[in-house]
Amino acid sequence: MKAIVLNRHTDSKIELTEIALPHLSGEQVRVQIKAAALNHRDEWCRQGLYPNIKDGVILGSDGAGIVLDVAHHGLNEWLGKEVIINPALHWGDDEKVQGKDFQILGMPGHGTLAEFVDVDVNRIFAKPAFMNWEEAAALPLGGLTAYRALMVQSSLQKGEKVLVTGFGGGVAQFAAQFALAAGAEVYISSSSENKIASALALGITKGFNYKDENWAEEALKETGGFDLIIDSAMGDTINNLIHVVKPGGRIVFYGATKGNPSGFNARKVFWNQLKIIGSTMGSDKDFEEMLSFVKHHQIHPVIDQVFLLEEAEKAFDRMKLGQQLGKIVIKI
Repeated sequence: MKAIVLNRHTDSKIELTEIALPHLSGEQVRVQIKAAALNHRDEWCRQGLYPNIKDGVILGSDGAGIVLDVAHHGLNEWLGKEVIINPALHWGDDEKVQGKDFQILGMPGHGTLAEFVDVDVNRIFAKPAFMNWEEAAALPLGGLTAYRALMVQSSLQKGEKVLVTGFGGGVAQFAAQFALAAGAEVYISSSSENKIASALALGITKGFNYKDENWAEEALKETGGFDLIIDSAMGDTINNLIHVVKPGGRIVFYGATKGNPSGFNARKVFWNQLKIIGSTMGSDKDFEEMLSFVKHHQIHPVIDQVFLLEEAEKAFDRMKLGQQLGKIVIKI
């Protein structure tokens, strides 16, 4: 089968190659991938910035397709079914935190940027009927991460004022859409006026350009402060977030792309009774609840661009530039 694998000996660090299909075993099913979507972790693997990477691994965590084969007759009910894949593996028994064996599809094990992927049957779910292949492929990782941050870690309530930072990326896009669907008053930040305009078209109340050094003061004056902030940057931006969150509010971050902060306004955190909460992807329970939520509210993922498998390098380069609005999808 054709697949995109990590190969750090090439100029692009990835290559389209042929991989032999293994024999199915245990409770595995074979999914013929119709579409897959990129996440930042795929580009970080290409750049050598992700832990435990190794050449020859098929990249990609998100995917949707049709079950083509199964390991034994007891799984025949899945044959021919249209499915999406939960890329979170081995979460463990504790809903509060992932276990030591937790992995994500696509590194260190083979992922979805291929014509076929073999996964355990408990990783597949019926594709939402209202979604096309590209939308379905875009949902799993970003949707799960956003759902856990909003609904599990921060217990979002209807009517709360929510700020989602860095609008444009997959998780931030889903966080904004999910918060809107849940009845929140949603604001976003971005460095792109075009992305802010796109957010307003989705129903966002207002967007703030974080390149403006006065954005935090403007946001505080405009809103009176946020009940909840969803962030993936951290770094020295944390003090702006501490400034604009209401007393008793929550800041949930699912990444730290700007690294650790060099300064931290600890006094304001304890005096204002703030909660700063870390979050990752999510448990199997979170995934099922996220999927139910998406189906109930008929939420369509925002698609940035669609590439062919042979154009994977272009897709990765677009991810690297960070100019996308929504998910970058590869059609198989």
